[in-house]
Amino acid sequence: MLNIQSVDKEILLITQEECAEVSQAISKVFRFGLDERYEDQTNREHLEEEVGDLLCMIQLMMDNGIINYHACNIAKRNKLDKLTKWSTIFKEKTE
Repeated sequence: MLNIQSVDKEILLITQEECAEVSQAISKVFRFGLDERYEDQTNREHLEEEVGDLLCMIQLMMDNGIINYHACNIAKRNKLDKLTKWSTIFKEKTE
């Protein structure tokens, strides 16, 4: 079994929770729209808040050596290459 330090466990746990919160915020966007208001903010503002929280946790994983910045950037570039080839995300912008 892998020995993970207590701080690293907490970072990973909170990151997992933030991923779920981003997923939930995206679901609300699909159900109600980006600009629909709920309580004191729009769904877009809520999504931005949750993505910001997730970015914070990703940075903490890098800062604590849980994940490697350069390895993540390579994976990011690879994903962009795949999206360029297999999705319509970039094709719609150029047509």
